[in-house]
Amino acid sequence: METLLPIIVQVVTGIIGGQAVGAAFKQAAMGQLPKILSGAIGGVGGAAILGSLLGGGGIDPSAATAAAEGLGVAINLNNILGGAGGGAILTGIVGAVMNAMKK
Repeated sequence: METLLPIIVQVVTGIIGGQAVGAAFKQAAMGQLPKILSGAIGGVGGAAILGSLLGGGGIDPSAATAAAEGLGVAINLNNILGGAGGGAILTGIVGAVMNAMKK
């Protein structure tokens, strides 16, 4: 559970970021399923990239213990910002590609 909780946070924040981009930009207008999938995939990928850039790529055993006790490690800025940003970026890219294919 301690390794699954950060991934769940990344997926949820990625979906939120993807939905925000889909609502904000009409050129990224697409169905709900592509927005959800690209947001979730982008959320996990964005949080992984941000974590590796900031030096938090590995799982710390003490952090895993803290995660078992609560939400402390799962809800951190790497997971939230990386998830939302990655979901938003990938959803924007997928929306632009889908729009280009329609023309």
